[in-house]
Amino acid sequence: MENRAIARMLSETADLMEIAAEDSFRIRSYRTAAEVVQSYPEQLSSVVKDPARKLTDIAGIGKGIAAIIQEIEERGSFERRDEMLAKYPASLLELFSIQGLGPKSVRLLYDTYRVQTIDDLERICKEQKLRELPRMGAKLEEKVLRSIGSYRKTQGRFLLSFGQRAADELIEYLKAIPGVGNVTAAGSLRRAKETIGDLDLLATGPGAADAIEKFVTHPKVHEVLGKGPTKASVKFGLEGLQVDLRALAPDSFGAALQYFTGSKEHNVALRSRAQKMGLTLNEYGLAKVEGGERVASATEEEIYAALGLDWIAPELRENAGEIEAAAAHRLPNLLTLDQIRGDLHMHTTETDGRATLEEMAEAAHEAGYEYIAITDHSKALAMANGLDEKRAIAFAHRVRDMKHRSHGLHLFSGIECDIRRDGSMDLEDDALAELDWVIGSVHSYMNLESAEMTDRLLRALENPYLRVLGHPTGRVLLHRESFPFDFEMIATEAAKRGVLLEINASPERLDLSEPLIRAAKARRCKFVISTDAHQQKHLANMQYGVRMARRGWLEASDVVNTRPAADFIKLVKK
Repeated sequence: MENRAIARMLSETADLMEIAAEDSFRIRSYRTAAEVVQSYPEQLSSVVKDPARKLTDIAGIGKGIAAIIQEIEERGSFERRDEMLAKYPASLLELFSIQGLGPKSVRLLYDTYRVQTIDDLERICKEQKLRELPRMGAKLEEKVLRSIGSYRKTQGRFLLSFGQRAADELIEYLKAIPGVGNVTAAGSLRRAKETIGDLDLLATGPGAADAIEKFVTHPKVHEVLGKGPTKASVKFGLEGLQVDLRALAPDSFGAALQYFTGSKEHNVALRSRAQKMGLTLNEYGLAKVEGGERVASATEEEIYAALGLDWIAPELRENAGEIEAAAAHRLPNLLTLDQIRGDLHMHTTETDGRATLEEMAEAAHEAGYEYIAITDHSKALAMANGLDEKRAIAFAHRVRDMKHRSHGLHLFSGIECDIRRDGSMDLEDDALAELDWVIGSVHSYMNLESAEMTDRLLRALENPYLRVLGHPTGRVLLHRESFPFDFEMIATEAAKRGVLLEINASPERLDLSEPLIRAAKARRCKFVISTDAHQQKHLANMQYGVRMARRGWLEASDVVNTRPAADFIKLVKK
């Protein structure tokens, strides 16, 4: 069984135990084990099968969890999970996806109204019965109904990072087939949408037809939705991601790549332009209407050129002005990943990170960075063992001492400081003044009305030590929508005060979104792209932040962590 499936079982069992109000220590041990399993680089099934190895040799896995993993591998479940599922229906777990509901609320709903599904919950709210329960009311009822609507919109959606991992795995698998030449992902993945609904793959070469046969027999294919000589559709992986593979002739690859990349709106605008030029455009090529002579098809570049356009990067293809800009040769020189010189938001074991200060610095050095900022949480996040003023200053000294042992990597001492409900910072100014890099983030009271949240952020921006507004909208993709506030007012004030807006590269956040990035750039805001890393492998998520920046039309000059170390140090010292 895959690690993520084992981790999901452990995590869901912890959720069920929480509903049952069982021992918090055991619940926490299950959640910790789920994180260990999820992040372990090797499949645990191979460890279980190797008599020379022990699961308990893995940091974070004790005898009890090791026995559970062994049981899962043997029969696909474990005793504690079975006990909880006998007590509560598995469908209750879906209710955790609805904002405003916690374990106690879910249990109360189940015990009082036998609510077991999202449909049950929606019915109870529409009948105005939720407000009759203790500590609940009409406002929560409205919030739950809104959240149910949002949840249903995201069903069948997957994070960009999930889609990229699936694409990488399948592309490697298909390229190994003799005669297969190019294999490329198209669709919303290539455009770097925050979430995707399915995955489109295109393959060329004399072995492309063989790729169809091999594709449908991949070990992770659970259902074949359709198969023909040039196209197959499957359900892939435990999550059931739909993947479509098309086998193409090399001479029409460019046209197909352009067509299947989309977006629909971009393609409609392109076809309209082609028609005005006496041409027709489809997945087979660009051709003359009269006579059908093909004008271009092998590459995207020649198709766009034949339409009088500069080639348009996939991230821009949303019919949001890119075609007009391409016609006028005014497309931005988009930011690239290799232009990023540092990561300025990361956590260590000092609070809720999974790696030490030394390990994070070493990983950043190996990634080729010139500088990083260590920004553990402030004291308001007690669950994350947040830093108070004394610990924050002491840890800053440790960070600065590391400079002598960091292979030339420049380390900045920082903090991710909570913005309190009233807009004040979670640490006193005297402590913030001791740090190089202060990120202000909202982690609580996200249900405020727009006006109150706007006032809260405006007050935070007044703090003279604030450098960055972290994950500015608070969204968690597929789970929590952005909190309401006047973004244009905040962006204008941030630009005025020189406070940077973060593009948080964590795949679960990707905050800011493309339209907000463009709106902020129009107000002369500057940006920082950071991973919010909690362990070494999270540093690789920088790619997703860069792709969001590209969707927002950003160039290197818009992003401060593209600056060489000497220039960035000057910025910090201002």
